[in-house]
Amino acid sequence: MTLDRRDLLRAGLLAGGALALPAAAGAPAFARARPVITHGVQTGEVADGRALVWTRADRPSRMLVDYSTRPDFRGHRTVRGPWLTPGTDLTGKVALRGLPDGRRVHYRVRLDDGRAVSAPETGSFGTAPLRGQDVRFVWGGDLAGQGWGINEAFGGYRIFNAMADVQPEFFLCSGDWVYSDGPLAETVALPDGTVWKNVMTEEKAKVAETLAEYRGQFRYNLMDANLRAFHSRVPLIYQWDDHEVTNNWYPGEVLDDARYAEKNVDVLAARARRAIDEYLPVDLDRPLYRKISYGPLLDVFVLDMRSFKNKNSPNLETQGRGLLGDAQKRWLTRELRRSKATWKVIANDLPIGLIVPDGTAQEGVGNTDSGRPLGREREIAEVLRDAHRDDVTGIVFLTADVHYTAAHYYDPAKASFKDFTPFWEFVAGPLNAGTFGPNTLDGTFGPTQEFFKAGPRANASPAEGAQFFGEVEIDSRSKAFTVRLRDLDNKVLYTRTLTP
Repeated sequence: MTLDRRDLLRAGLLAGGALALPAAAGAPAFARARPVITHGVQTGEVADGRALVWTRADRPSRMLVDYSTRPDFRGHRTVRGPWLTPGTDLTGKVALRGLPDGRRVHYRVRLDDGRAVSAPETGSFGTAPLRGQDVRFVWGGDLAGQGWGINEAFGGYRIFNAMADVQPEFFLCSGDWVYSDGPLAETVALPDGTVWKNVMTEEKAKVAETLAEYRGQFRYNLMDANLRAFHSRVPLIYQWDDHEVTNNWYPGEVLDDARYAEKNVDVLAARARRAIDEYLPVDLDRPLYRKISYGPLLDVFVLDMRSFKNKNSPNLETQGRGLLGDAQKRWLTRELRRSKATWKVIANDLPIGLIVPDGTAQEGVGNTDSGRPLGREREIAEVLRDAHRDDVTGIVFLTADVHYTAAHYYDPAKASFKDFTPFWEFVAGPLNAGTFGPNTLDGTFGPTQEFFKAGPRANASPAEGAQFFGEVEIDSRSKAFTVRLRDLDNKVLYTRTLTP
């Protein structure tokens, strides 16, 4: 197989300095006799004794995964995975099954092209705990947005080091994992007179339209050594939002944007979804909305607030579609009622009460009317009402999207709509993107902003420090649910402990 310079750039093999991938050391890929893993390893969807393992090759080859509960791999099992081909951009996934609960699983990935076997790349992950084990995880969203990409001088995506230091069992990605609609410039002048310098690739120099360009968005982020190291230790629960496709998109939209030759958003979304399937450890043979059970203390309900979303409008409709769709709304109501977990985390990439404008229209759930539920609020009201009448307890919403961090308490005593049990919503992010906010709260569900921290100005760079993630710790004895909102340097900005 012959690779030219463009192929090497697309594989991330010509990135210099600290961000150079391990595969780039020494001779170029086409001169080596052995296959090479180009973008590290990832795991995801760890639940019910199962996990997905992901990697990417530099040439057609078969994916092999060894795994064991011992770090020395004694007595390991081997799964022969798929043949990685250009049809999937040389990416592939293997499902590990029959995994024990509450254990650390060690794995190593190798590639076999029929002539030689690659050096292994190793990783590990924890499976869902048994009773008597604490749970800890982190969440956040928004990576490489608003022109702020990988800056070697800044240390790359530094926030993943901070998140790794918390030693989480998993990472809940709250969307905008790539910015397919956010081209990067090589340099950006900063207010203090210094310069932000982005690592550049061909695909990040324009908006993504083709499948190859959408694939390039995911490859770009995997050029960062911090992120690759994080992936090798922390499984992913993935949720998409708008920027994986284009800003504030909804099904059926036709773009009025001169940057795009392809105006049909449904076409763009299909290409983005395929890139997601190829580059992330997710199972898109199932709906993107899903429940992931993580032991007796926690169920995570991952919403899909894009695939069924109605057209952006003033969001004041009294009938018609919302953003979940009937099937997803029924699923959420049913599974919340059936859940035996102490805590039910609902991952909502669009916040419940924050007003998120899209020009003169509304992008999110909230609107500018604090009275009865209107527009997309109607679906949320129905879910909250049914959960209240079914005596469902322990609901907590976790979100990102608005590029600052906050804690909101929703109280029916202060609400226009009162038929629900009080709940909390916590906001985290961005991880490496521009800062904004705070946004205005819509009063329909009676929210109070208990805490917020935003950047010093609109679209402040990560160099100014206002990058945030959230941590959740569930104590196995008391069953207390503690939320900590943390910054880029892992400083705790806010703590709230909820009792079951």
